[in-house]
Parts: sequence; C-alpha cells; structure tokens
Amino acid sequence: MRLSTNSTGLMLVAPAVLLLAALTLYPVFYGIWLSLHEKHSFFPAQSFVWFSNYSYLLQDPDFWTSLWNGIIYSVSAIVLQIVLGVAAALVLHELFPGRSLVRGIVLFPYMVPTVVAVIVWKWLLNSQFGIINYGLVELGLADEGINWMGRSYIMASLILISVWQYFPFVMLAILARLQTIPEDLYEAAEVDGAGPIRRFIYVTLPQLAGILFVVILLRTIWMFTKFDTVWLLAQGGGAEKYIRTLPVYAYLRTFNYYEAGLGSAIAVVMFAILVIATTIYLYVFTREESL
Repeated sequence: MRLSTNSTGLMLVAPAVLLLAALTLYPVFYGIWLSLHEKHSFFPAQSFVWFSNYSYLLQDPDFWTSLWNGIIYSVSAIVLQIVLGVAAALVLHELFPGRSLVRGIVLFPYMVPTVVAVIVWKWLLNSQFGIINYGLVELGLADEGINWMGRSYIMASLILISVWQYFPFVMLAILARLQTIPEDLYEAAEVDGAGPIRRFIYVTLPQLAGILFVVILLRTIWMFTKFDTVWLLAQGGGAEKYIRTLPVYAYLRTFNYYEAGLGSAIAVVMFAILVIATTIYLYVFTREESL
C-alpha cells in the first residue's frame, strides 16, 4: 500500500519536475550547441564550426574590454551595496520616531522600474542643467558642470545608479536577520565590557555571516548579468563602449551583427564564469564553516 502511494506521488510530481528540468536545462544546452555553429540570427542556415567562436573571442579586444568592464562594475557596485545596505539596516534597526516611515522611504529605490530610474538619474546628472552639477558648482566643489555621461565618468554614474537602486535589497535582508538575533547576546557582551564596535564585530557580524553569504552570491549573479541599466544608460551618450559589459556585448553580436553563434558563445562564457566563481565561493564558505 505504501509503495503504491509513493508511486502515485511520484507520478503526480514527475510532470512538474520534467517541465522544470526542460525549462532550465534546454536553454543551457541549446546555447552551448548554438555556440559551436556559425549562424545568422534570423535565418535557419548554419554550419558547424567547432570552437571557432571561442577562438575568435580569445583574440577579440572588445570581448576582453567588456569582461573587464563587467568585473569593475560588478565588484564596485556589490561592495558599495553591501556597505551601504548593512549600515542602513543597522540604523533602521534602532528605535526612533518615524522609523516605519523612514524604512518605507529607503525601500523606494528598489521599487522604481529600471527605465524610470535611469531616465531620472540621467536628468539629475545632466552636464548642463542637472541638479547634481548645480549643487557641486554652488558648493565650490567643481568649477563647471561635469560630463557624467562622458568617457571619464560614465562608469561611476553606472555604479552610482546601481548602488542607489539595489542597496535596499541588501538592507531588507540584513534587517530581517538583525531582528532575529537574541538580545541576550548583546546583554552578555555588554556585561563583559564590550562597546558598540566590539559588539558589532563579535556578536552582530558572526550572526550576519549566513545571510551575507546568500546576499553576496545573489548580488554577484545579478550584477554580472545586468543588462537593462547598462543598456539604457549608454544610449545617446557616445560613451557606450566604456561601460559595455558581456550581456550587452552578447546582445550586440546577436542582434546588431546577426551573429547568433558568437553571441551564444559569449553567453556560455558568462555562464561558465559564474559557475566557476560560485563553486569556488561555496567551497571557501563551507570550508570556513567546517573549521
């Protein structure tokens, strides 16, 4: 009877599992298969070229520039998001008048659609009439308006927008964990003479290790594969190549140059980089946990 019940349960679950596996694995294997072909993006004709697309990427300076841009963008944005998110969570965890209102305001950037956020920030950073340049000039911090969309500052602008929009996610995750830390731990540390800094280092930080691990992992995956913010910010500025990342480069190769095979090869390389980085990250973290 129990065997029959288990079999029935497996039969009921199997279609959903197979569908999920197909939706997850098919795009991956199809992308790998397509990367081994020379194929036009909109015509069915294709030819098997083995690893020629990957060989081309190794010699393509635009590929390496895009990879380097993606690393700079991801690492810088993630570090600032974590620092600002943790700081905001620590402040908003304390009791003060209007705390609920402030929490709602801090969450606002995360709820703004990306296209709206980029348009607003491009207006704020406008070199001629942007309010940020106006403030810098009025305060004497700049002699004239800074071209934030130019070659020298567009990467900083991209990082600024991404940090503003996504640090609330970090803040929300950290704040949720802070609310579950027993007060007894802080009271015991205070009895032992630990000040605020030592309580943070020896009580709060160890308690946040698990959630920080998850947050850093998720933010790394999301920022390294970020497309919309980069694409929207680059439009019309003339400095697109200075913030072009691998997702944007894959899109350009696929839909501007109609090289679906090469675009797939770039996507496969991105996937491989994330798998390797995630594996190393998980190994290091689990090893430290076991010590």
